[in-house]
Amino acid sequence: MNASDLNALRLPGQPHLHWRGAELWMDGVRLSDLATRFGTPLFVYSKASMLSALAAYQRAFAGRKARVCYAMKANSSLGLLNVFHQAGCGFDIVSGGELERALAVGAPPASIIFSGVGKSRDEMRRALQVGIGCFNVESVGELRALNEVAQSLDRVAPVSLRVNPDVDAQTHPYISTGLKGNKFGIAHRDALAVYQLAASLPGLKVVGIDCHIGSQITIVGPYLDAMDRVLDLVQAIEAAGIPIEHIDFGGGLGIQYQDESPPGADDVWAQLFARMDARGFGQRAVMIEPGRSLVGNAGVCLTQVMYLKPGEQKNFCIVDAAMSELPRPALYQAYHHIVPLQQLAANAQGQMWDVVGPVCESGDWIGRDRALAVQDGDVLAVLSAGAYCMSMASNYNTRPRPAEVLVDGDTARLIRPRETLAQVLAGETI
Repeated sequence: MNASDLNALRLPGQPHLHWRGAELWMDGVRLSDLATRFGTPLFVYSKASMLSALAAYQRAFAGRKARVCYAMKANSSLGLLNVFHQAGCGFDIVSGGELERALAVGAPPASIIFSGVGKSRDEMRRALQVGIGCFNVESVGELRALNEVAQSLDRVAPVSLRVNPDVDAQTHPYISTGLKGNKFGIAHRDALAVYQLAASLPGLKVVGIDCHIGSQITIVGPYLDAMDRVLDLVQAIEAAGIPIEHIDFGGGLGIQYQDESPPGADDVWAQLFARMDARGFGQRAVMIEPGRSLVGNAGVCLTQVMYLKPGEQKNFCIVDAAMSELPRPALYQAYHHIVPLQQLAANAQGQMWDVVGPVCESGDWIGRDRALAVQDGDVLAVLSAGAYCMSMASNYNTRPRPAEVLVDGDTARLIRPRETLAQVLAGETI
């Protein structure tokens, strides 16, 4: 592949990234300047991109009783949480640590939903003490534990049961959550009986129903199927005398990493609301928990080429980012576009490279068989790195975690400094 072919590469789903001459920019900031200023690896996020993605949901929800609760597991950096808090979002959390992050940016506790299959009693206690909006409960055991904790505090816990509708989201098996074989939720066939149990427990108040079928979903059909199954349940539960105040349809809408064509959030919800209207649920309060679709394409990871290692079967481009910062390829065989920060001269010739990190694992790869014209010292941008990258970053091989920068127009602000080795070692003893 020659330079003209490489330069024609479209940056998928990322209008905040653009070329000015031969340089790659994010909004009004040249990315090479950030690599020089803050070093690499470096995560960079576009505030405008996040707000644009959120606006699609907000347009769909206009005139409806609806709330967007950002799913913090996608990326829980405080600088990003503050963007969504200031834009009016609530938060979907899955741990006590995420609760403290939401509170740290000033989120009203009533706007927080606590999801997850394994909440501890200490986490339940803290959430009840601050006045959390709702617990999404996923098992009978959790239901009974929450009732006991609430009674010990002389509180009543607002609960929604997460129902597993047995709907195939047609996504990677590791990020599918709505099938019988998944660990999440209460089986559809058992839901009514568990709701009756919840309604009988004095420390609980049933307020809603929850459903989440997976992640990186790129077609509307599974959402419509799940909605029908949930609305059927709501009718049965209310016929049994248990009112349902809100319906939580989770998140899971996909983004474009490579050649996917996911529908827009406003289009998805136009179809879902049409189905709700047709079935007489148009005025019911709705909650959703998007994560990846708000931040995934807002972020890039900048990484410097350390060494080029040609071989008989493979050419390896060794960069300073690794599976410790970009775990999705190792976990899911996920694809990320990788582009140089500077476009190539017209006569430059590319080669096929496997882009790999320095971590001591064969699974430490970021991109396979990529056509790149690179040399030692070049900086590359790994695209679509805003979700499930920094939030899953680790210190494997005792690697300090990278810095994070938030771009707002033509300004760039450090929202997390690069971790130091002293910080990594702090708290350990011989």
